[in-house]
Amino acid sequence: MVSLICARLAVAVAISPLSAHAQVTANERQTPEVTPERHTEDWSYLDDPSKRTGHWTEKFKYIPLSDDGSSYLTSGLEARVRYEGFRSPNWGSRPDDSYVWHRFMPYADLHLKNARMFIQPVFSAISGADRPLSPVDTSGTDALQAFLEVDLRLAEDVSLSVSAGRKVFSLGAGRFIDSRYGPNILQPFDGADVAFSAEAQQLRMLYVRPVDTRAGDMNDRSSNKQAVWGVYATQWLDRSRASGVDLYYLGLRDRDARVDQGAGRLMVHTVGSRFFGKRGNWSWNLEGAVQRGSFADKQVQAFGVGSEVSYSFSGSTLKPMLAFTLDYASGDRDPADDKLGTMNPLFPRGQYFVTQSPIGPRNLIHVRSSLTVHPWERVAISFDGGGYWRASTRDGIYNMPGFLERSGAGSRARFVSKQYELAVDWQANSELSFRGLVSLFDPQQFIRETGTARSIRAVVATTSFRF
Repeated sequence: MVSLICARLAVAVAISPLSAHAQVTANERQTPEVTPERHTEDWSYLDDPSKRTGHWTEKFKYIPLSDDGSSYLTSGLEARVRYEGFRSPNWGSRPDDSYVWHRFMPYADLHLKNARMFIQPVFSAISGADRPLSPVDTSGTDALQAFLEVDLRLAEDVSLSVSAGRKVFSLGAGRFIDSRYGPNILQPFDGADVAFSAEAQQLRMLYVRPVDTRAGDMNDRSSNKQAVWGVYATQWLDRSRASGVDLYYLGLRDRDARVDQGAGRLMVHTVGSRFFGKRGNWSWNLEGAVQRGSFADKQVQAFGVGSEVSYSFSGSTLKPMLAFTLDYASGDRDPADDKLGTMNPLFPRGQYFVTQSPIGPRNLIHVRSSLTVHPWERVAISFDGGGYWRASTRDGIYNMPGFLERSGAGSRARFVSKQYELAVDWQANSELSFRGLVSLFDPQQFIRETGTARSIRAVVATTSFRF
């Protein structure tokens, strides 16, 4: 059913947006950024007729329900089809795999003066997979987001918003809380959050439980094992909000956490800061965090740092951009002592390092460089190359969901894998995009000493339509 809907939609996509693009180009339209969360987009400016361009999506983005413009409806959707093919997954310990993900996510955002109701179902499916399904493969038909929000003006430039329900959201760079946009099923949370917002500051407080996504219809439920709470503050350093500083505290309770040392009840407190910005051709995103808490009968003492720095040659042919990434997530130094040193990334972004990384941010040193060029205005070609090392040779390596992939007990080698990735992106118009990608993970000494050690090869092709 989902495949049929996507196929019919693709026909409409080939006609309507492309013809509309001939009248109004993306450069002429100043629109909100279309985000994975969708509820962060503000289309209320379309209340002013002078700011409308006549683009075909505007009639869906602002549907007035009152004469004064205080009540209106915003709607939109995303339809995505994605093929993934793997040879020698997990370095050959699992059989070759290939499948197609389908997802269709319409939404409605109703604004009634100071109140708001946001609803987004998800219709998802997977075809061709010859393996047990995972939580990111499909959740059938389910409620991805459904929440109520009340907004109050406390002062001329200070507002308070309170929301409760099911929501997809990200904090900062998504290193600890993220929407998990890359896989087929995003990561929603059930709970409540409060945000104080001013012109250059925001303070956000939250208490949520992750939603356990399952195959089948209308059966996704709040986790009874995990809960997250915290405070996240941002100080922007310029009017465009391109630069700023984050300070945050996040707490996690997990009644059944599992690491190389065993399983047990985990209570971890994360305190961190992020400095991000853009000046001239330079962009940067630097973050560090420490963790304290308890795991079974051990004390948690972990830390991590993440850095991304890039430089764009905007005035040059092909507009090349060079980027460098360095990540460090601590590992446990001694399984026999009373301390746990394995960094816990909570619920990080689904594409933490590169698109097809089999390794997650625990007990890891990751170094990567990339080059992106634009041979045509709407086409980008990027090449990434990097490596993965264990931070501690007494701890294992973990996958993106946080499960142990290889125990560290059988090797003292540090070097895990080399990685290469080539991607081509084409933004056909404002709504329609295509991506093709190939990647290679070349096993190194640690993988060779702990089991099968074949190179992982992946091919990915994605078509996405969203507005």
